[in-house]
Amino acid sequence: MSKGLFLDRDGTLILDKHYLADPAGVELIPGVVDGLRRARSLGYKLFLFTNQSGIGRGLHTLDDVLRVNARMEELLGLPHPLFTDICIAPESSDQPPVYRKPSPRFIVETIARHSLDVTQCWMVGDREGDIQAGLNAKIGAAAVCTGKYDAAGWAALALPGVPVFPSFSEFAATLR
Repeated sequence: MSKGLFLDRDGTLILDKHYLADPAGVELIPGVVDGLRRARSLGYKLFLFTNQSGIGRGLHTLDDVLRVNARMEELLGLPHPLFTDICIAPESSDQPPVYRKPSPRFIVETIARHSLDVTQCWMVGDREGDIQAGLNAKIGAAAVCTGKYDAAGWAALALPGVPVFPSFSEFAATLR
């Protein structure tokens, strides 16, 4: 069975610029390339799992999100395909959730489709919805301080059993 990392995009891999639709605005968070390289070298399959409510709100299109993702992958400069699978949840918070985090649906379906070992899977993100998606799927969940919350913000949420890291690269350094 394989190991898997489910990764949020905005605030985890790239700077969160709220409803980013222009690929020119993509900025990698420092250390992300090394963290992804390390995870891959340890045999982790990478899965991008991103809520993109701007689509559901009519602020941008799926094509805009795909162009932003392509620019992110270009800047990462790692061998393709980088992500084994990608889930772009287009629902806004006022629409019925299908894949929108905290729904675990993408994680659960992906674990089955790729024969992943749930004991060796993590959801990594910068928001409660990211963490809840991982916990709802019964996999590990790790929080990073490069987006919505800093360490004090995560501590105030007091999520039991959820480790908090300064960034994705510090999380990746703990992988085995």
